Parts: sequence; structure tokens; C-alpha cells
Amino acid sequence: MDKKKDSDDLLRKVRKIEIKTRALSHQIFAGEYHSAFKGRGMTFSEVREYQYGDDVRNMDWNVTARMRAPYIKVFEEERELTVVLLIDISRSGLFGTAGENKRDMIAEIAAVLSFSAIINNDKVGALFFSDKVEKFIPPKKGRSHLLHIIREILEFRPEHDGTDIGEALRFLTNAIKKRCTAFLLSDLLDVDSDGNPAYEDALKVAVNRHDLSVIEVHDPRERQLPDVGLVHVKDSETMDTAWINTSDRKMRTAYEKWFAGMSAASSRLFMKYKVDNVSISTDSDYVKGLMSFFQTR
Repeated sequence: MDKKKDSDDLLRKVRKIEIKTRALSHQIFAGEYHSAFKGRGMTFSEVREYQYGDDVRNMDWNVTARMRAPYIKVFEEERELTVVLLIDISRSGLFGTAGENKRDMIAEIAAVLSFSAIINNDKVGALFFSDKVEKFIPPKKGRSHLLHIIREILEFRPEHDGTDIGEALRFLTNAIKKRCTAFLLSDLLDVDSDGNPAYEDALKVAVNRHDLSVIEVHDPRERQLPDVGLVHVKDSETMDTAWINTSDRKMRTAYEKWFAGMSAASSRLFMKYKVDNVSISTDSDYVKGLMSFFQTR
């Protein structure tokens, strides 16, 4: 009976998120998604004689030498994309103080991106990661495949608690040989002892192979501590605990400075490697965040 109840609850959750995100994808995101990502991948079509105004960078010098007349390579927009969602399911995603936790918002955003891709006849795959790759669903088309991904987004329980973004990026690079459009959905809480991103090397390789975008989801309480006196806190990934006095202004200021420095380091990294990115708070409307993100690409 309990298994049947759990199954019914999951089906209701899947149906609810399908109705909401499919409507958003059809009404708002599908066109924006197409404009932002279609046409960024180009495939070779043919060779033809050079015409006035053609880009000389597309000259085919071998054919030109053989025919003794200038010829250029013609490229056309790829008709379909392969989209891979890198979904952070580490334990820190369960944190939330603004109505829903980070993992729930990541799930909705992933579903919206999936529906937008399917509407545009693209293949969609998903990679779930903590401090290891927990599950990989290879890219395919179709509604049943899409609903399978959504079920996993809602229900998958990781074996590990930590975060290793570099491991996820390395898996992407090795598993997907053809250039794809990849979205990293994470709170980006994967830093070294100095507060710098711990995944720079893997990011550098991945962006040379794939069209990678980063969607960060954060909670407002992560960036600024409230003044609520003495609080017992626990790191959800390492399980380390400590007592902190949130009424200590210096302590709150130091924490805010540390978190701001960590965020700034991530921004510098993405700027260095020209990675499109957006940061969305759990207390904000992710629709506006995604629209802004698509429109700036």
C-alpha cells in the first residue's frame, strides 16, 4: 500500500511540474531558447564559387588551387541540438528559507529547459552529480524520455552528499564526443580553501569542447546571516557542526565578505573562459532570470 501511495504521489508531482513547465516552455521560453541556442552550431554543407561579399575566412584553398578559381565553404545551421543538463543533487541543495529549497527550483528550471529543447526537436540528456556522477541518462528525443528525466529530477536520491563540479564536467567531456549545448545547474558551492572555484581545470577543457552555460541557484540566507542570536549550525555535506553568534556584527560582516568573495571568484572564472551564466535566488521569479539570460546570449 505504501509503495502504491509513493508511486501515486510521484505521478502527481510529475504531472504537476509537467503542466506548469510545459506551459511556460510553450508560451514563453521556446522562442527565446531557439533564438539563444539555435544557429550557434554550424555544419559544413557544400563548396561553391566565391561571390562578392562572401567571408574570405571561409575560403577553401585546396579547391581554389585545384579549380584555379576562388571557392568558399558553405555552412548551414544545425537543425537539431544535443542538450545535456548537469544537475547538482548534492545535499546543500536541500537548503531553503524562501518557500522552496534550491533543489526544487533547480528541478523546475531543468524541466523548463527540457521542454523547450523538446519543442525545438532537440535531444535531451541529464547527468546527476554530487561529489561523483550518480546517474547519466543519454540524450534522446520524445515525451516519454523527457518525463523519465523529470521523474529522476524529482525522485533521485544520491549516494553521496558532497559536491564535485569538476567530476561532472570531466564526465561530460568524455561521454559526449560531438559538441553539445550543456547547462550546469548548481549552487556552485564547490570551492578550495581560499574560496576559489575548485573546478577551473575541468571547466577550461569542457568549454573548448561544448557550448556550456551556468545557471546558479542560491538562497538569500546563504549570502547574509540574520541577527537571531546564538545558533547551532551544521554543514549539510560534511556534517560538521558549530555554534555561531549571529548577533556579532563583525562575524556577520566577515561571513558576508567571504561569501561575496566566493561569488566574485566564480564570476571572474566565467568571464575568463567566456561562459554565459546567470544567478537566480529562491526568493525570486526564475522566469525573469531565464528570460534575461536567454536575451543576453
